[in-house]
Amino acid sequence: MRMSIRDFAAHLGVSDRVISKWEAGGEDYTPRPDSQAVLDTALARSSDEIRARFTEALGGPAVAAPKTAHIRVDSHKFLPVFVGTEQARHLRAGMNAGSEDSWLESSWARVDHADDGAVCTLHAFACGVVVFHLVQQRTPQSLTELAVWRYRSYASDLPWAGSVMRDLLQVGPGEQPDPEYILSLYWVTSDPWTTGPEFDTALRLLSTPSVLVDRGTPSGPTALHSSVEESLLAGGFDHPDVVSFGVRGVSTGYAGWSGVAYAAHSHERSLTIDELVDCELTVQALWCFSGQIQQLVEDGQDPSTHEDFGWRFLRAASSRLTAARARETAQHVLMREAIMKTSGLAERLRAAQDALRDSVG
Repeated sequence: MRMSIRDFAAHLGVSDRVISKWEAGGEDYTPRPDSQAVLDTALARSSDEIRARFTEALGGPAVAAPKTAHIRVDSHKFLPVFVGTEQARHLRAGMNAGSEDSWLESSWARVDHADDGAVCTLHAFACGVVVFHLVQQRTPQSLTELAVWRYRSYASDLPWAGSVMRDLLQVGPGEQPDPEYILSLYWVTSDPWTTGPEFDTALRLLSTPSVLVDRGTPSGPTALHSSVEESLLAGGFDHPDVVSFGVRGVSTGYAGWSGVAYAAHSHERSLTIDELVDCELTVQALWCFSGQIQQLVEDGQDPSTHEDFGWRFLRAASSRLTAARARETAQHVLMREAIMKTSGLAERLRAAQDALRDSVG
């Protein structure tokens, strides 16, 4: 793997001493069964190039590693739209009840999407927000190809979601606004990079896809030349607004304004996709809800909400999202902090609280 002893120990989740002990024992030393299992798993999850080098180092025939490998990601899109508490209550009456331990009351139902391989779940929150959660598996040939697909698919996904909402609410065009924004979450399941700087750069690019796309062309978002992606992967790429929330040897995760990218290296210890999705659903619902209050203020109106969802509701929501919980792992805290920081939700919630206080005071 071309790692130092310290890095390899962190990758396996063992101490530096253990690795040194294995090396010092040489061919006469046999690791314990649990250590063998850890090593077997690390080898199985390694790239073809690493396994080829391993086989050759043991005296086996040299195996040419493929020059390219597929990128496989599960694309999760979140499309929030404000419908109001009454309309949300109407929708929830015909939906499945949400999790009982969730503090943000909601219900859900499946909806059909034009993409046959897509799975879309509609989440209706009691506070008046509906969030579309659209899951699509992608195997692009490059990060640039995925970035272009992301932007171009927005052109159809946003009006599609608006049409679904109008049908469900039985209203005509112009009576219910379309969603205006999509947040992407990429769960990386396979990649052509080894863990290390190039892999980290790839995930940072996934969370900031705009650097790979020209969005100003008349025909719509267009891919930049392939040399741009190659140069960024080779030389490294970082952005001041991208926040890391991965844990060394366990996961790699980055959050940016337009997306979140995550890869699990140790599935037993990393975050699950459900944990990431639950966090994003909550953040997107509150982002949209507070945005509605902001829009009323900018329109010169006194903002008002249902009595159950006033400034005290927003204050409680802010506390739940920013304060660590007793049973939470450090990974959960890091994930939430990264997503809160890059989304700007904390400031948005404070502004909405102030606006609602002023309107009743």
